[in-house]
Amino acid sequence: MRLKLSMTAAAALLIAAPLVLQAPAQAQSTGANAAPMRDVVVDQGVLKPLAIAVAPFRGEHGSDISSVVSANLKRSGFFDPLNPASFIETGLTLANAPNFPQWTQIGAQAVLYGAVTPRPDNRVDVGFRLYDPYRQCQLVSYQFTATPEQWRRIAHKISDIVYQRMTGEAGLFDSRVIFVSEEGTALNRINRLTIADQDGFQPIYLTQGDEVIMSPRFSMSQPDEITYVALGKDYSRIYLYNLTTGRRESLGEFDGQVLAPRFSNDGTKIAFSIIRNGNTDIYVMDLRSRQLSRLTSDPGIDTSPSFSPDGSQIVFNSDRSGQARLYVMRADGSGQRPISRGGGSYTAPAWSPRGDLIAFTKSSGGRFSTGVMNADGSGERILSSSYFEEGPSWAPNGRYVMFARQTPGGDTRLWTVDLSGRVVSQAGYAGRGTDPAWSPLLDSPPANLGLNQGADSCPN
Repeated sequence: MRLKLSMTAAAALLIAAPLVLQAPAQAQSTGANAAPMRDVVVDQGVLKPLAIAVAPFRGEHGSDISSVVSANLKRSGFFDPLNPASFIETGLTLANAPNFPQWTQIGAQAVLYGAVTPRPDNRVDVGFRLYDPYRQCQLVSYQFTATPEQWRRIAHKISDIVYQRMTGEAGLFDSRVIFVSEEGTALNRINRLTIADQDGFQPIYLTQGDEVIMSPRFSMSQPDEITYVALGKDYSRIYLYNLTTGRRESLGEFDGQVLAPRFSNDGTKIAFSIIRNGNTDIYVMDLRSRQLSRLTSDPGIDTSPSFSPDGSQIVFNSDRSGQARLYVMRADGSGQRPISRGGGSYTAPAWSPRGDLIAFTKSSGGRFSTGVMNADGSGERILSSSYFEEGPSWAPNGRYVMFARQTPGGDTRLWTVDLSGRVVSQAGYAGRGTDPAWSPLLDSPPANLGLNQGADSCPN
């Protein structure tokens, strides 16, 4: 496990004590011959969510765990959790399979249930099973060991396993979002560096509001490391911040204002912009040697660099042609070329963790949009459009994008949209927020999802 949850009195972050994966427990009953499985149906671009029954887990925080799992799955757009009031069978136990006809009768295409069992060492075992009631077989079985206080994180990890088993894609729920939270009025506004679970719960304020915070970003190789810009009365600085220890380190003093830092995916470099003598150019710093290299020298404004996952290229926006467009260059600054082809202004590019797409903010016709394009600039499509939105950041599985949206005369909130553009919703954080950045998964996805672990397991 890469992260540990611990809370210190000084602003260091709760990042989680290790969760222990154990061998899946086996159900005692076996499935019978069954009707064909009903799948998530995609027909002419219309997604029919899969009806899933998430039964309340037994034991301490069991109902809380099932509630969080239901909320996660529903927000993904792939699942439609059924109302527990419609359940015919109750009292499910891990020792037995469900009564399948009682679940197909209410239209459940999957049944999830589990239990929290205390251990002598004051930890708990959280086991769960996912069944296909039509084929009458077990899709997945898993067990976690953790402290009782970690029930919410366990719920996110269960959500990831269910999501991965049912969609074939990596999950996104056991992750966090760092952003700039806002309080106060326009004339007396306080913003603070804030981190929360991806669903907006458990927010922690990492700064006190005595600086203006901009452009927080995670290291993709070390999820407990972030970078951001802090503006004071007479300085602008790029900081590295360790979420586990609370240690903050400046990258040094620069001749000019610094903007938009972002890690390379291997965590060894940071690219950012410096405004100097009225010109804005992109630089990259090697974090091991602290050597600084200039990548652009155009008279235009070059900013918002974002590395490709393999580190070989950087996408950025520049107004060198008279209007802000997206450009790509090699990591050493050579081969600079425009890739955006449509009308309007393009800003805030972010390379997908999959490497295939680039997200961006686009302004045109008095509206702002969040869109994606292929890495060569082709295939542009708009996912969301409104009065004002900006700053897309990718979920760790490359399937969703989070951004900030403002309504006319209203507050700025965090929103998410999926790659189809059909699943658009406000993120869970209740307050005002801007400039979100999504972390990678806090732990690597499990190598084995508990497939073929019982006599009643579904065939591949």
